Amino acid sequence: KTGFTGPIQSMISQSPQKSVLFIGNLSKVMMVYYNLFFFFCVPKAELQIAEAIALVNTLQNWTVLDKIIIPTKNPDKKFVFGKGNFQVLTEKIKKLPRVTAVFLNVERISSLTKKELEDAWGVKVFDRYTIVLHIFRCNARTKEAKLQIALAEIPLLRSNLKNEVSQLDQQRGGSRYIMGSGETFMETQNRILKEKELKIRNALEKLRRKRSLLRNQRRKREFPIISVMGYTNCGKTTLIKALTGEAGLQPRDQLFATLDITAHAGYLPSHMAVIYVDTIGFLTDLPHNLVESFSATLEEVAYSDLIVHVRDITHPETILQKATVLSVLKNLNIPSHLLDSMVEVHNKVDLIERYKPTEENAVAISALHGHGLEELKEEIEKKILTVTGKKILTVNIHLEGAQLSWLYKEATVQEVEVMPEDGTARVKVIISNSAFGKYKNLFPNSTIFMP
Repeated sequence: KTGFTGPIQSMISQSPQKSVLFIGNLSKVMMVYYNLFFFFCVPKAELQIAEAIALVNTLQNWTVLDKIIIPTKNPDKKFVFGKGNFQVLTEKIKKLPRVTAVFLNVERISSLTKKELEDAWGVKVFDRYTIVLHIFRCNARTKEAKLQIALAEIPLLRSNLKNEVSQLDQQRGGSRYIMGSGETFMETQNRILKEKELKIRNALEKLRRKRSLLRNQRRKREFPIISVMGYTNCGKTTLIKALTGEAGLQPRDQLFATLDITAHAGYLPSHMAVIYVDTIGFLTDLPHNLVESFSATLEEVAYSDLIVHVRDITHPETILQKATVLSVLKNLNIPSHLLDSMVEVHNKVDLIERYKPTEENAVAISALHGHGLEELKEEIEKKILTVTGKKILTVNIHLEGAQLSWLYKEATVQEVEVMPEDGTARVKVIISNSAFGKYKNLFPNSTIFMP
């Protein structure tokens, strides 16, 4: 069983098994999974093969059979390989009877290239877009994530339609009009796809407006929002679970385990309540259409008060992964002040003996074992106080008045030290600039102690 549904299921219904063959050179690596090849335009081919294997292993019942490195031509051209290498590859595939699909690790291959390769090899051929899309499909839990995946699938459906119509034309000698409609088969199917796309976009827009309303409600309560981001499988969910103590969070050791924006309440050392937002992970050369489809979800990040960038510091390509995340964030038009105030977290330091961050202001932690979490919370609190304009201060109040109840309602009360002899109390609070201004107007005679 492959687990595929929809148009992807029809593409591989004849491929009950899956195997992988890797092919590439020092600058490009191709791997074949169940007849699948991955291309990587990165110097360290072995590391890119490892990531490609991780992608396929994310899919249940998919297995990597073999790997080989050979030179490739421009993947945008009709033929990906030169004649000699194409023949070598074809012979190798024929000698692997268990291979049932080939994965080319390029963002997209044309329908023409796909057909040529499938005819030559006798197995299904997939590109990075198709594989990542299916991983997303398997991990989607909410209505919004499923709609976003359906939207990302539209280009695939259009490509398949073009290929099918081309084959029909060859068989029948030309396009056929739908009886009485005045439309060709191609025109009818394209119209249906446009209508489907519009329907999905409208549904996503409704969900976006609902999310905007919820966001405004959180802002009215002045909860700081902290978006936790990073390369896929860097430990974001594990970190949020450690910071919040939320037992219901179940991190999974796989790529793209989180696709939906989820919010989780936590507290900083000063007892300030904050919201941690878990986000989708990033991947090198993540297909453009998938990023575009999930942009509505990722726009939540732009409304955050702070971004925490989590890095798997044990990964050999951790620097490249950092560059990938920063590049995607910039392409999403994240406000510059969020990028400038970002907290960088080096996770999984328990796997490196005596690790010390080389980057300035980076915080070293082990989310799994809890190392460095207090230092991280202190750094987050410092940044939150700066970006939100909140203050930590102490005020003297009269217990008979309305000051204490007002502070409990409008600010975060941390400590109350009662002095019964004169009927007063010393109250330590976290308060926003706007609330602080209101307090001074309402209670002008109150004594205020700034830290």
